[in-house]
Amino acid sequence: MAVKCFHSFPLHLLLVTIVIVGVNSEYIEYNTTPRIVPEKINVHLVPHSHDDVGWLKTVDQYYVGANNSIRGACVENVIESVIASLLDDQNRKFIYVEMAFFQRWWRQQSNAKKVKVKKLVDSGQLEFINGGMCMHDEATPHYIDMIDQTTLGHQFIKSEFGQVPRVGWQIDPFGHSAVQAYLLGAELGFDSLFFARIDYQDRAKRLREKTLEVIWQGSKSLGSSSQIFTGVFPRHYDPPDGFTFEINDVSPPIQDDPLLFDYNVQERVNDFVAAALAQVNVTRTNHIMWLMGTDFRYQYAYSWYRQMDKFIHYVNKDGRVNVLYSTPSIYTDAKYAANESWPLKTDDFFPYADKPNAYWTGYFTSRPAFKRYVRDLSGYYLAARQLEFLRGRSSSGPTTDMLADALAIAQHHDAVSGTQRQHVAADYALRLSMGYLQAEKLVGSSLSFLSASKSSTEEKNPDTKFQQCPLLNISYCPASEARLSSGKSLVVVVYNSLGWKREEVVRVPVSSENVIVKDASGKEVVSQILPLSDITLRTRKEYVKAYLGRSPKDTSKHVLAFIASVPPLGFSSYVISDTGRTGRGLSASYVTSGSWNQDVEVGQGNLKLLYSEECVKMTRYLSTESQVTAEQTYAYYIGSNGTDKDPQASGAYVFRPDGARPIKSEGQAQLTVVRGPLFDEVHQEFNSWISQITRVYKGKDHAEIEFTVGPIPADDGNSKEVITKLTTTMKTNGTFYTDSNGRDFIKRIRDFRTDWDLQVYQPVAGNYYPINLGIYMQDKTSELSVLVDRAVGGSSLEDGQIELMLHRRMLHDDIRGVGEILNETVCLPDGCKGLTIRGKFYVRIDKPGDGARWRRTFGQEIYSPLLLAFTEQEGDHWINSHKTTFSAFEPSYSLPNNVALLTLQELKNGEVLLRLAHLFEVGEDSEYSVMTKVELKKLFNNKKMSKVKETSLSGNQEKAEMEKRRLVWKVEGSAGEEVKRGEAVDEEELVVELAPMEIRTFLIRFGDHIDMVGDERATT
Repeated sequence: MAVKCFHSFPLHLLLVTIVIVGVNSEYIEYNTTPRIVPEKINVHLVPHSHDDVGWLKTVDQYYVGANNSIRGACVENVIESVIASLLDDQNRKFIYVEMAFFQRWWRQQSNAKKVKVKKLVDSGQLEFINGGMCMHDEATPHYIDMIDQTTLGHQFIKSEFGQVPRVGWQIDPFGHSAVQAYLLGAELGFDSLFFARIDYQDRAKRLREKTLEVIWQGSKSLGSSSQIFTGVFPRHYDPPDGFTFEINDVSPPIQDDPLLFDYNVQERVNDFVAAALAQVNVTRTNHIMWLMGTDFRYQYAYSWYRQMDKFIHYVNKDGRVNVLYSTPSIYTDAKYAANESWPLKTDDFFPYADKPNAYWTGYFTSRPAFKRYVRDLSGYYLAARQLEFLRGRSSSGPTTDMLADALAIAQHHDAVSGTQRQHVAADYALRLSMGYLQAEKLVGSSLSFLSASKSSTEEKNPDTKFQQCPLLNISYCPASEARLSSGKSLVVVVYNSLGWKREEVVRVPVSSENVIVKDASGKEVVSQILPLSDITLRTRKEYVKAYLGRSPKDTSKHVLAFIASVPPLGFSSYVISDTGRTGRGLSASYVTSGSWNQDVEVGQGNLKLLYSEECVKMTRYLSTESQVTAEQTYAYYIGSNGTDKDPQASGAYVFRPDGARPIKSEGQAQLTVVRGPLFDEVHQEFNSWISQITRVYKGKDHAEIEFTVGPIPADDGNSKEVITKLTTTMKTNGTFYTDSNGRDFIKRIRDFRTDWDLQVYQPVAGNYYPINLGIYMQDKTSELSVLVDRAVGGSSLEDGQIELMLHRRMLHDDIRGVGEILNETVCLPDGCKGLTIRGKFYVRIDKPGDGARWRRTFGQEIYSPLLLAFTEQEGDHWINSHKTTFSAFEPSYSLPNNVALLTLQELKNGEVLLRLAHLFEVGEDSEYSVMTKVELKKLFNNKKMSKVKETSLSGNQEKAEMEKRRLVWKVEGSAGEEVKRGEAVDEEELVVELAPMEIRTFLIRFGDHIDMVGDERATT
C-alpha cells in the first residue's frame, strides 16, 4: 500500500518569509547630531579607554602591544583606531587621559596627520581629560609629585594643542584624597572631578539617597574657594551590562538589516531605555553619563562607534529618552545649567573596600623600597631643577627631563602604589635610575659652574668634577671612602634646596677614624666618628653586589658626622682631611657594646631613651611637673590566605590580617651605645631580620629611628606584614590625624565614617589610612607625632597607640587582577632571598597644639635632604680658588618659616616656573597659621624680572582668566565662611601674599639671559 507523506512548513517561518517579501536592505544614514532635550532624560555617551601606564606589562609594552601573552593590549592601536573613527563622523567624540601614551604616539606622526588631529581637538571631538602624564594614585604619592606629573602633561597639551583640560578623571585609583579634590582639581581650574571606586557601604547609601554627585570641599583652610563638583559613578567605569562592544565582547549588537535573521532594533532600544531609567533613579537632574569603554578598549574603535551610532539613531527615534555623544565637560555644563543644589562633602574617600573583608589598605605599604626610591628622587628632582635654573638651562647638555618623565609615570596608580607585577616594578626603577644619572650630571655641572672662580666663569669652563652618592642610605659612598694620600683632602659641597638656612648633621662613611672637618675658613667644626653597625656592613655588602655588580671595599668601617650650616637655596663647603693621628679633639665619641642585663638610658636635654630587652621607652619632659613616655615595639600580622566562607587573601592591594604576633629579642639583647658631642645613638638587633638604630640629637627634641627589616622569613608558609607600635597612656578617645598626600591633616575616628554608619568587619584593616608625611594623636596634656620618609599605612587601633606598617611579604595573591604574589626578593650569587628595606621614622612629644610647627618645618627637611657633592683637592687649592658659599637669595633674606619653595624651574621657552606654598592650615599654629608674604625681588638677587604672571597650579592658564571661568555651584545648606586668599601681586612691589594652605604659581620672564642668580655669603 502506498503511503503519502505531507511535509508541514512551520507557521512562524512562513510568516517571516511573508514579512521579508518586498523589504529591501539598504544604506541607513544614522542621525547622531548631538542635542540636549530639556524635558527628557539625556544620556551622555562618553567613549573612553582606561590605559594603565604600566601594570601587568610595562608602559612601552602596553603602548606597542608587546608581551601579549600577559594581556592583549596595544595603546598605539587604540589611538590610531579612534582617530580614524573620529575623522569618519564629526559627531563622534572621545576623551583621552594618559599623556605618557599620547605623547609617544604624537611624536611619531606626520605633519599632515598632526594637522588633522589638531582639528579634532579644536572642534571638541577629541578632548583631553585630566591631562597628566598618568592617572596618578591618590594614597601614596606626595602632593609635589602629583603637581609635577600633572604639570608635565598640561604643558604638553598647551604647547601642542593650545588647550586647557577642564575635568578631573580619576576613575581607577583605590580611594580618593582631599588633596586631589581641592589642589589637583579646583586649583587646576577643573570644573568637575569624576571617579568610580568608593567604599561599597558608602556607594550603597549614596545610591539610595541620590548623593553620588556632590560638591567636595577638600580643604578646611580654603573652604568654598577651592571646592569642586564631584561625581561618583553608580557602578564601575564601564558601560551598563549589555552595552560593551569590543571585538570579542558578548553584548548583542543592534541588528537592523531586515533581510537578516535576529532583527532586534526595538528589543535593544527597550534594553537601553530600561538601563537609562534605572540610572536616572539614583541621580539628580535629567542628565546621566554612560562610560562607553573600560581598560584598553577601542583597539578596533569602529566596533564601538558603529553600535553607538545605531543606538543614538534608534533611541532618539523611539523618543522616550534622548541620547548623544558627549564628554565629561559637556555633562558638567548640563549639570550646572540645571541649577540644582548639591550635597556638601568634606574630608576624603579613604579607606576603600569593595567587599566586607577586602580593604584596599595593604598597598599603602606595598613595595616599600620602591616607595622610598620614588620619594628620594622626588626631593632630588626638586633640587636639580633649582640648580638647572641657577646654572641656566642648556639645550645640549644634561637636563632633568628624563628624570621628570620617569617620576611622572611612577606616580601612576599601579606604580608607586606597589600593585604592579615585578618586571614592571623593575622597569619603573630602571627608568628612574636612568633619569637620575642624567640629573646627577646636571647637578654636578651646575655646582661646578656656581662654585667656579670669576675668571673661570668668564671662560665658561668649569673644571670641578663632582661625585655624588645615591647609596648613602646603606653607607656606601666611594668618594668619601677613598683613602686620602698625603697632602690631599676631600671637599664636600652641601646644597640646601629649602628657602631657609639649615644647620643639620651630615653623615658620610669614611675609611679612617683619624679625620677632621673644617669649614671654608679653615676653622675646625665639631664632628663625631661612629662605628658602622654589623647589619649595615652586611646590608651594604650584599646590596652593592646585587645592584652594582661589584663588592664594596672593606676599608669603610666608620661614619663621620658633622654639622653643616647652609644658606637658603645655596651651598656651603667643608673639607675632610686625615690627620694621621688618633687624638680626636672635637670629634670625641664613646662606644660601648655587648649584652645588657640592665636598662640603658641615653639622651640629651628634655628627651631621654630607656632601653630594655624588649622595647625602647621614649620620655619627653614637657615641664618640671609633666612628662610623657612612649614605648616602641615591633610585631607582625599574619596575612590571611582566605577561608572556606571567603577566599579573600592579603595581597598587593588588600590587607586582611589573621592575627598579630609580637616580635621579641632572640636571646639576650645586644646593644651598642654611642655617645658623642652631636648625638647619642643605640644599635639594637631584635632578631636576625629586624634591627634599628635610634638617635637623639643635641639641641633637638625628637628621636630618629632608623630601622632595617628583612629578609622577612617565609619558611613557615605565612604571609607577614611587619609593624612598629608606639604605646602611651594618652587618652585619645579613638581619635588620630593623618596627612593627605603630605599636605592637610585629616581627623580620623576609629570605627567611624563621617558619611555613613560603618558596619565593622575588619577592625584592623578598616582603620588603616595612607601616611605620606605623618600621623599624630593628642589628649588634654600632650601630643605625639610620627613623621615618615616614604608612603606607609598606619593607624591608631587603641587609645594612646600609633602603629606603622613598614614591610610586607605575601605568599598569596589577593585576586584583584595583578595575578602575581607580592614576594619581593634580591638575588645574589648564592641565591635569592626576601628583600631587606631600610628607612627612618621620627617621633616627637609636645604639649597639645605645639607639634604642628615641627611636623611642617621638619617635614620639609625630610622631603628635601641636604644634597652632597664631593671632590678631592691638593692642599687648599680648591678652597682658595673657588666660591665656597652661595645663595640665590638677597643677602640676609630667607623665606618665612611657614612658606616652602615648591618649584623653581626654567622651562624650554625661557620662562621660569615658580611655586610658593603656605605650609600651615587654618588654626594649626598660633604664630604661623596666618597670612604671610614673600618678596619676589629678594628671591632673585641681581636679576630683574620683566614680567610676572600668576597662573593656575599647572601653569597652563592665567589665574585671573581661570577664576572668571570658574563655575559657582549651589550647595545644600551652608557652604561655610568665605575664605580670604592672597591679593593679586602688584607689578611694582612684587610681594606675594599666601593664606594658610594656599599655593600660588607664577611664570616669570627676566630682563636678560639667566646665567646665575645669587651671591656669595658667609654662613656663620
